[in-house]
Amino acid sequence: MEPTQPMSRPPRQQENEYRLFIGTSGYSYGEWIDSGFYPADTHSSSMLPLYAQTFGVTELNYTWYQMPKAPAMERMCQRVPKEFKFAVKLTRTLTHEVKQNLWIKEAMHFLQGIAPLKDGNKLLCILIQLPPYFTRTLAHRTYLAALLDELAGLPLAVEFRHDSWANDRVFSELERRRVTLVTVDEPDLPTLFPRLDIVTNHSLFYIRFHGRNARGWQSGDMQKQFDYDYSDPELMEWAGSIKNRMIPGAEKGGIFFNNHVRGQAPHNALRLLSLLGKP
Repeated sequence: MEPTQPMSRPPRQQENEYRLFIGTSGYSYGEWIDSGFYPADTHSSSMLPLYAQTFGVTELNYTWYQMPKAPAMERMCQRVPKEFKFAVKLTRTLTHEVKQNLWIKEAMHFLQGIAPLKDGNKLLCILIQLPPYFTRTLAHRTYLAALLDELAGLPLAVEFRHDSWANDRVFSELERRRVTLVTVDEPDLPTLFPRLDIVTNHSLFYIRFHGRNARGWQSGDMQKQFDYDYSDPELMEWAGSIKNRMIPGAEKGGIFFNNHVRGQAPHNALRLLSLLGKP
């Protein structure tokens, strides 16, 4: 088989040029070599610098699986340009596998781990992704309020996965706390949090594109769940919403494509950049 040619790359977006940071959820995918985003024979250790030649931000998903470590974060900072930003997903022991007697200590470890990003002005946001079973009960409301208090002073974005949180009182409280409500594009399925173009934090809006593969979403297989290629009409509709409703409401925005299968995420991110009039 002939080696796949790398995808053509526009100049990387600069922080002083745009207030939009558009990238992908993660960057280290072997299948992105086959798709042409990375050159043939690219080693995983070379992916971040190559990625940063195209995009000015990435969302770190591995920090959901394991607690971030400061030395590793420091090394990552050294491998990207000065203006590059990271969004960091909160570790699952603080969102999905919470132990009531340990979570405050876990939060402290997390903050210690991402300190190089904060100190180096590379932290765009901490992403708090909550599970579908995290419904709007009194116990969950109490825990979320305590978690936001513990992380106060840092840029925070909350992604709900259950529609019980689609409530004006929730949005008002997030706005009071200056916490960003994550806007999601995902399958239209019962109980999933709906797409809402609501800006609760005038410093930052945050959008995550998960794809609209309803059958794959319910399969339990991540390769099927996030296997979706956005069409031009879908991205054009989003570009209009971002320009007309999201950008006017916040100083900057973070937009991430999580449909990583077969290199669809970087392809769609580059197309959205083009539709928004960015190089």
